[in-house]
Amino acid sequence: MIENLESSYDCANAGGDLPKLKQELEALQAQGAKDKKTQETINRLENQINFIMNKCDINH
Repeated sequence: MIENLESSYDCANAGGDLPKLKQELEALQAQGAKDKKTQETINRLENQINFIMNKCDINH
């Protein structure tokens, strides 16, 4: 997970960041949201993925 995503995010990093974030998300979703902390992490990962895709105009 990326600690600080800001409007200054460099889209050149999206090709490496998105696959890692999606992999983390899939792994957590496969385990299921067993507790509040896990669900918060899932939500944060989803938000990060959406932020990068929107900022970098990626349509997947």
